[in-house]
Formats: sequence, structure tokens, C-alpha cells
Amino acid sequence: MSVSDSDLVTPLLLMAMPQVLDPFFHRSVVLLLHHEPEGSIGFIVNRPTGIKVSEILKGMDVGWRGRDETVAYFGGPVQPNLGTVLFAPVLPAGGEEDTATEIAPGVALTQHIGDLSRLAEEPPDRFRLLLGYAGWGEGQLMEEILRNDWLTAPVDSGLIFAPDPDQVWAAALRSVGIDPAALPSWIPNGASEESAN
Repeated sequence: MSVSDSDLVTPLLLMAMPQVLDPFFHRSVVLLLHHEPEGSIGFIVNRPTGIKVSEILKGMDVGWRGRDETVAYFGGPVQPNLGTVLFAPVLPAGGEEDTATEIAPGVALTQHIGDLSRLAEEPPDRFRLLLGYAGWGEGQLMEEILRNDWLTAPVDSGLIFAPDPDQVWAAALRSVGIDPAALPSWIPNGASEESAN
């Protein structure tokens, strides 16, 4: 059965198949938010960086009152200096808080500094500061999907905010009935090896 652009209704999750060896996307799970024939945009949700959120916000004169060990996540290779916050929608209703958008049940998004400042004062348990985003040009994502580089799954806030990002890829595959251990692994020289899950 062939997949067309109209079959990709966002938001959804993309799971990279083992043959995707690009270091940005190997075993990545992407929250795809925008897709049309002209291009697609999403955020990798399972790539923590070593950069503490408190250090990033300090440079922006925003106080961080969350856990000191909270780190930013790599959202993708496009515009790595652009910050986006995914969080459980807990901002009070009304006023400037309307700049945040609930993109799926239990997942809101903002790029507004006012929202970030308020969230930093009392960070919700489900909070991700993403640096950069993933982008595909005209027809590129469909070509990759038809090449079986990506599988799709419904958005699951539990996967997006999972406490152990190393387990998200396998858990996302299991959510659509695929055993990650049954998939072969690829190594850069083109040979495959047994999956080590």
C-alpha cells in the first residue's frame, strides 16, 4: 500500500528505522508538527544534551527554579540557537499565556519568552527545552517514508516526556506493535549486526 502526503496527518510521531545512520536521526523519535508537499517540520524528542537549562536561561536573564540537573534537548539540526518548549499545559488561562498552543492532548508548545519565564518559575514535571528543529524540503520526508526510513505512530505525551530518553525509541516502536529486538541493526560500513537492545 502506498503512502501519500494526505496520509500524514500531524501531529504524529516518526520513529527512525535502524538503517537511518545519520547521527542526528539514528534511533530518533520525532514529533512531526507540520507536513505538506512543500516541506515538513518537527522536533526530535529523545536526544538530551549535556547543557543545563539553568545555564541557558541564566544567559537570557531568566531564573530557573526547577531541578538543577534538568538539561536541554536537541530538537534538530536546523537553527540550533532557536529554543522551543514542550510542556504539560498548566499555565493559567487568559492573558499572555495564550501564546502557548496545545498541539496534542497533554502537550503544549511555546517559543514565547514570557511563557518560558513563567514556566521557569515553577516548572511542570513534564517540561522539555528543545534547541533547534528538524526540517525536510519539498517531497523529502515522503521519499524517506516510502524508503522505509521512518515509521509513524500517534502522539503519546508519555513518550515525549519519558524520564529515560534512552528508552523512548524502543517504547515508541512497541506502541505500534513492533519488537525492537526483532529489527536488524546497521553499522556504517553497510554490514548489519544483531540488535543490541
